[in-house]
Amino acid sequence: MSYSTPKEIAQDFCAFGVYKYKTPWKKFAVLAFLGGTFIAFGGLLTVIVAGGMPETLAATPGLVKFTAGALFPVGLVMVSVAGADLFTSDCAAMVLPCAQKETKITALIKIWVLSYIFNFFGTQFIAYFMTYKAGLISSDPWQSYIHNLANAKVNQEFWKVFIKGIGANWLVCLGTWMGFAGKDVMSKAIGIWIPVMLFVTLGYEHSIANMFFVPAAIYSGADITWNAFIVNNLIPSTLGNIVGGAGLVGFAYWYVYMKDSKQ
Repeated sequence: MSYSTPKEIAQDFCAFGVYKYKTPWKKFAVLAFLGGTFIAFGGLLTVIVAGGMPETLAATPGLVKFTAGALFPVGLVMVSVAGADLFTSDCAAMVLPCAQKETKITALIKIWVLSYIFNFFGTQFIAYFMTYKAGLISSDPWQSYIHNLANAKVNQEFWKVFIKGIGANWLVCLGTWMGFAGKDVMSKAIGIWIPVMLFVTLGYEHSIANMFFVPAAIYSGADITWNAFIVNNLIPSTLGNIVGGAGLVGFAYWYVYMKDSKQ
């Protein structure tokens, strides 16, 4: 089974960032909206399955964490295979062409801002209509599960969420990177699955996923304010995601495989 080498991935990843920038913004907005919905669907799957295992959670919580971790990556697989855009992946993807001077820093900022905004719209569509209004979390054990999950996310110290945000997007961007190695759908899916499973099982903080989990809990009656969500979780997780994706994947691999190479 053939696959791309890390240096080839770096070149493809760089070209991928340039392609994003050249995509008309209206089409890009649709792709980013879809990216938010796909990640939210992955989150919803974990709630329905892992949340439906209360006895297992009480007896062997690690198994439930792994179950959630094993299921969540379907969202990023859909993003990569079906074609969509995700802010957290862009944290790495836009760094390589910017560092290579194939795009400007303004292009990076534009893509990050547009993707973040429309990812948010996509996650809210799933959280409000396809989850809350559909009644999927209106009863226990699912309501209790997502309420407990959301409460845990908004009741952490800022710096802890920031560090967990670094870990989450280090692994998510690594998943996207490894997905580029595959030359068939199965290979891509496996490459994506391994790091993303790891980040969810370990309990790291992914800003776009949290745009689904916490608002879905809020819509269904959790005692959480939007201010608490934004200040205590979304801001530090987003900042950590930028550091993890841009620094530990995008810049690190640009430095290793592309710095000083001919443009």
